[in-house]
Amino acid sequence: MSTSKLDTSGVFQPVTVKSDRTTLNLPQAAVRIRKNGIEFRAPTPIPVWTEMTVCLQSAGGSKKVNCTGIVVACEGNRHAGYAVSMLLMNLSRQSQERLNLLAYSQLA
Repeated sequence: MSTSKLDTSGVFQPVTVKSDRTTLNLPQAAVRIRKNGIEFRAPTPIPVWTEMTVCLQSAGGSKKVNCTGIVVACEGNRHAGYAVSMLLMNLSRQSQERLNLLAYSQLA
């Protein structure tokens, strides 16, 4: 994934990440949006290659970006939490454009 700064501008509302076994509602400050995915901290480990559904919603609008992703990395420990990297897959062109706007909105 490419690097970018952590979004602290409040551009989007809390993020919901779901799998068969796990549902996380993450505050906006806990999520880093990347060009092709997201990074976040989780209280429990999530196995690599787990498929999850992600729902991102911008704070300024009612449009949501719903997508599916695969966990590609999960590192950490039970004391400090786990850093999870997720690659988003099969995005429509419109969803990719919205994700790019969220990822680069702080840089404008």
